[in-house]
Amino acid sequence: MQANALWYVAPGCAELREEAVAAPAAGEVRVRALFGALSRGTERLVCSGLVPASEYERMRPPFMAGAFPFPVKYGYATVGRIEAGPQELRERIVFALHPHQSMFTVPADAVIPVPEGIPPQRAVLAANMETALNALWDGAPGPADRIAIVGGGVVGLLVARLAARLPGAEVTVVDIAPSRAELARALGTRFATPDAAPVECDLVFDTRGTAAGLATALRTVGEGATIVELSWYGTGEVAAPLGERFHSRRLRLVSSQVGKVAPSHRPRWSPARRLAAALAFLDDTTLDGLLAPAIDFADLPARLPALLGRAADARCPLIRYPADT
Repeated sequence: MQANALWYVAPGCAELREEAVAAPAAGEVRVRALFGALSRGTERLVCSGLVPASEYERMRPPFMAGAFPFPVKYGYATVGRIEAGPQELRERIVFALHPHQSMFTVPADAVIPVPEGIPPQRAVLAANMETALNALWDGAPGPADRIAIVGGGVVGLLVARLAARLPGAEVTVVDIAPSRAELARALGTRFATPDAAPVECDLVFDTRGTAAGLATALRTVGEGATIVELSWYGTGEVAAPLGERFHSRRLRLVSSQVGKVAPSHRPRWSPARRLAAALAFLDDTTLDGLLAPAIDFADLPARLPALLGRAADARCPLIRYPADT
């Protein structure tokens, strides 16, 4: 059978390529994609050819094809229906960490069933929710903490949503775009622009991906507290104001990255268990507000430059696959 797959082929350029899809062998399933999602920050770097050579191997998601910088078949958020494989799995809606492709065959243990009641469109947020969950484990917030999230993109808002469930927590999304205030409040958090950001926070997450965002995080965090840095800058360099109050206030700047389970949970949690937990957290209708209007897969190559631009809609770019290819 034939499928179409998205390949990044040059800086700022992608194309759809036809690929053969093998019939599933024992222990495998064939999945017809229904919806997918772009991970804007990471795929912006991939599309621009800005993945550092030192990270070529660590940046390979499951089932990636090609090699960095180009050409490369990349992506890790696809929801589809199993149409061939073990009888007990057929017709199940599943999430897979698979590149953008209309149909594919993978081992059965590489897909996670989407819980009943969670629509396929919302389930594409599982990879971002997994990143947010891992970040909370890295930051270890507690009840009644004052928490700020710098950056009101999808990952930042998911971190905020999880943090807002802590008893008594005071959670604020900090972003330069006032238009994101309504979405932040719908998720149960406060909103502030950088000049009105809270101070003396017990914990700050930086998801903005800019030097200005990191500077805001450093101004917002309280004495002896921690900034969890989720932004990934690829080959870019970021000027951080580590003079001024950084040392005198004994601040901590730590990284968070979803490629491995957070050290605090790694002895007990597998990536599959973490992904299943992330999917379960999507049983929340307010998260539908994080999804941008769907884009047809056939139109994706032409739309990518605008979708990955920094001025793009902050919501998750949703990909809609055709029903018959």
